Amino acid sequence: MKILNRINPQLAQRRIVLVILDIMTVCIASIAPLWIRFELNYRDIPQVYLNSAWDFMIFNVVMTLAVFYVFKLYHSLWAFAGTAEVQNILAACILSAILDFLGMKFMQYPIPRSYYFVYALVLTGITTATRFSYRIMRSMRHKAQNRKNGTRVMIIGAGDAGNTVIKEITNSTYSTMTIKCIIDDDEHKWGRFIQGIKIVGGRDRIVEYAALYGIDEIFIAIPSADRKTMKALVEICKETSCKLRTLPGIYQLVNGEVNVSKLRNVDVEDLLGRDPIKVDMESILNYVKGQTIMVTGGGGSIGSELCRQIAGHRPARLIIVDIYENNAYEIQQELKHRYPQLDLVVLIASVRNTNRINSIMKNYHPDIIYHAAAHKHVPLMEVSPNEAIKNNVFGTWKTAQAAVQNGVKKFVLISTDKAVNPTNIMGASKRICEMIIQTYNRHYDTEFVAVRFGNVLGSNGSVIPLFKKQIAAGGPVTVTHPDIIRYFMTIPEAVSLVLQAGVYAKGGEIFVLDMGEPVRILDLAKNLIRLSGYKVDEDIKIEFTGLRPGEKLYEELLMSEEGLTDTENKLIHVGKPVEFDERLFYVQLNHLKQAVESECDDVRELIQEIVPTYSPKCSDQTDDAQDTDHMDDL
Repeated sequence: MKILNRINPQLAQRRIVLVILDIMTVCIASIAPLWIRFELNYRDIPQVYLNSAWDFMIFNVVMTLAVFYVFKLYHSLWAFAGTAEVQNILAACILSAILDFLGMKFMQYPIPRSYYFVYALVLTGITTATRFSYRIMRSMRHKAQNRKNGTRVMIIGAGDAGNTVIKEITNSTYSTMTIKCIIDDDEHKWGRFIQGIKIVGGRDRIVEYAALYGIDEIFIAIPSADRKTMKALVEICKETSCKLRTLPGIYQLVNGEVNVSKLRNVDVEDLLGRDPIKVDMESILNYVKGQTIMVTGGGGSIGSELCRQIAGHRPARLIIVDIYENNAYEIQQELKHRYPQLDLVVLIASVRNTNRINSIMKNYHPDIIYHAAAHKHVPLMEVSPNEAIKNNVFGTWKTAQAAVQNGVKKFVLISTDKAVNPTNIMGASKRICEMIIQTYNRHYDTEFVAVRFGNVLGSNGSVIPLFKKQIAAGGPVTVTHPDIIRYFMTIPEAVSLVLQAGVYAKGGEIFVLDMGEPVRILDLAKNLIRLSGYKVDEDIKIEFTGLRPGEKLYEELLMSEEGLTDTENKLIHVGKPVEFDERLFYVQLNHLKQAVESECDDVRELIQEIVPTYSPKCSDQTDDAQDTDHMDDL
């Protein structure tokens, strides 16, 4: 009874139907060769041949059913049948024909020589038809439904990835998509078909065929495409009103992971027009391996990514310090799960607390410190300048002092392009941080270095998530100024730069990434609206809110006084330290400290004395407009 209970009634019914169909198929395949041999006239078939076929038919049916069972022709899910099932059908039918030949010869049944060959062909054809008929009918019904209500899709890329995507879309019961055409730049493929879908031409025909077929979505199925190729394709697709998606990297194609679920919306970083920065991971491994590493602000976007990559390079111990407990908890749980053998210490502390930071270093003796803790939101720091100075400037000063007192080998400061000719408190505070670490580098054994980069895509504070939320809410998308431009990089790029800087550091350098061409924020907003399937200023409007307090139209990566030299990585450069009067600097720092601790109404004049290139821009604008110019959540 238990065995009967485990039998699926629906599955048993399907197998019974297949067995009945196979019995009928063997009977037809046994007589059809004689009927064909004698010019489709049953009466002309000699009786001796008919007797041979009918007399052997029972044995033939039993043998064929047994062969089909061995080749799993009653076990496969034919709704999802593919090449493997076709091979099994072919092998089973050939073996059945061989057994038919041997049996008839053994029993000495007279039969024409052509009989066995035609028997194999008929048996294979009918068996294949019966097995694939359900899939064909289901596919036809699915296509008919999608023609009426489905999403019309264009595929760009007629390679393996494109073929995989087409197969999954056409075979899936749950897909509501109809693939109308394929685009590929290979002229030899034009006019040919992939699974019945025509390759209509190259990228120059995208706009034409998108309009001709009324395309709703475009899938870029070229996992190996570099940034320049992707940017060129996206620029063309922007001219349509289609939603755009793309596949991930080629490694997932190699691993067989490419499917429709891997399709993602095109990110704006695909438009940056450059390949991701590459670093010498082996040198980073040798640099980090076996060292005790401390990351301040380790729960933020940059800090947490630093922790992830460092954890994968086998440090002796990783110490995460953060004032925000939720962020610290999240990265702690993630690293404990991914790296169970990692010696991980997670501490809640403020870099402004001298005794706490000094105590941590005394207890754990870090070899390398990555200082990512900072207040970074430009408009908020403009209205709370004392807090920016307390946290950024004096938090860095106290952490650097603790580092030299406890024998830290290297200290890497996370800086920003806003430190160059700053117009806001946040950028000026970071410039003072750079000056502090340059000063300390001259007088102590610890090697101090700064890493300067621009806006980070995808971080907690970056403009892209803000735009996406505004688009999801139906708009408007807010941009401060039509001409505002920024340099952008991804979080992995930023972290790679920071890690590589630690390897290159000799002390006192400011490392700068060659970030390619700057990007207009307005263009990012328009592109993101289009790639989300909307029309700019029709479906989603763009509003200009005006430059925020302390905001510049463009950012610079180096001050004019700083020279620029290359490193082994041609995309990473070193700026020459700017000379300044150290004694005066310390006097000014102490004055600044007293001012912020006494909650001075305006410390901008004191900051300007320390950073001559600081040019504060006053504004009467309110602070409740959305911001598009702030660093990531360090």
